[in-house]
Formats: sequence, C-alpha cells, structure tokens
Amino acid sequence: MGIFLEVILTLMVAIVACIEIGRHLRRHVRTDKTSSELTVIDGAIFGLLGLLLAFAFAGADSRFEARRQLIVQEANDIGTAYQRLDLLSEEAQPQLRQDMRDYTDARIRYFQALNIDQEATREASRQIERLQQKMWKEAVIAAKATASPGVLTLVLGSIGDMTSTATKRSAALQTHPPPTIYLLLLILALASALVAGHGMGDTVRRPFLHTIVYALALTITISVIVDLEYPRAGLIRVDRYDQMLIQQRSSMN
Repeated sequence: MGIFLEVILTLMVAIVACIEIGRHLRRHVRTDKTSSELTVIDGAIFGLLGLLLAFAFAGADSRFEARRQLIVQEANDIGTAYQRLDLLSEEAQPQLRQDMRDYTDARIRYFQALNIDQEATREASRQIERLQQKMWKEAVIAAKATASPGVLTLVLGSIGDMTSTATKRSAALQTHPPPTIYLLLLILALASALVAGHGMGDTVRRPFLHTIVYALALTITISVIVDLEYPRAGLIRVDRYDQMLIQQRSSMN
C-alpha cells in the first residue's frame, strides 16, 4: 500500500513538472510552428491519450469483475462438492469432508498471505496441490465403490469444477496487459502535460488551479486503472469478497 501511494505521488509530481517545463519552453524558446499547427498536434496527443485511457480502464474493469466472479464461483463450487459427498458411503465421507475443510482453509490462507508473506503463500500453495490430488484419489475410490455411474459423475464432476476454478483464479492473478501498455500510457501522460504547459505559456501568472486539477485528474485516472489491475495491492480491493469463502468454510463445520 505504501509503495502504491508513493508511485501515485511521484506520478503527480512528474506531471506537474512536465507542465512547468512546457510552460518554460513556450516562454523562452521560439518556434516556427503556427498556433493552428500546434493545436492540431496537441489535439492528436490528447486524443491518443484519451483513447488509451478508455481502453485501459475498460480492460481493467472487466478483469476486476472477472476476478470477483471467480471468488463467488469458487465458494459455490466448494459448497456443491461438499454437499455431494452425501452420495458416498458413510465410511468414505469423514476423511473427504476433513480434506475439503483443510483445502478451504488453505485457500483462505493463500489469499490472505498473498503480497504479504511469500513463504506462507508458497506453503499454502503446496498444501492446496497436495489436497487436490488426495481428494481426487479418495473421491475416485469412494465413487467407484458405490457402483453408480450417476454418483461417479456428480461427485467427481463437482470436485473437478472446484479445482478448475482454483486454477482459473491463479491464472487471473497473472492476467495483466503487457508492461509496454503502461509505459506507453506513462509517456503519453507526460507528453500531454508537456503540451498542456506549452499551451499555457503565454500567461503571465502560473495557472496553479488548472495545473493541479489536470495533474490530479490524470493521476487519479491512471492510478484507478492500475488499482483495478492489482486489486490486492492498492486501494480498490477484492478482499471483502473473500468473506464468501470464509462463510462457506463456516458452514462446513
């Protein structure tokens, strides 16, 4: 969180600095370009920046929503798999139920430790993989013992869905735009600040209000985009949706 705020402040300072540099260039460096030519160039830069911001925001928002939906889906899948254990024999159920409770606990620990404690995250990940394999083997044996194709399909299908959703959540954590997109966004933001300052160079007094408002608006927009892309590191978070998994675990006691 601290690093995230530092990056935001650094970006805002850089934008303000670029505005001041642009204003200085307008006042002290002569150019052969006419006002209309400069306006066309400025408009192209601002238009390209706006287009990139729109696409970046839309993509970040859709990925944020997908991650949120996966949390809900995983809680539902675990609940369904746990309920379908009723179809197995009384002898097979206790161990599988305990394994599934341990699995849910490991999933909760994994996301609670993510970006905070790397060792705890790795340990939870290893436990998750062990329990996935163990539950699958035990479920196959128990389902076959019922001699019912329907039970085999329902029990193994629900466990398969549960582990599949866990894999999708892991993939979603790594799904982000290429770093080149962020670099381009940063370059265009600073370039737009430069031409904005250049356009304000004819004024005698520094337009502090316009400078701060522009820098603040651009910084907030970019920070929200990055925040949506990394919802467990910044201010916009999906942590509260993990409560659904915690509630599901409570119902399994």
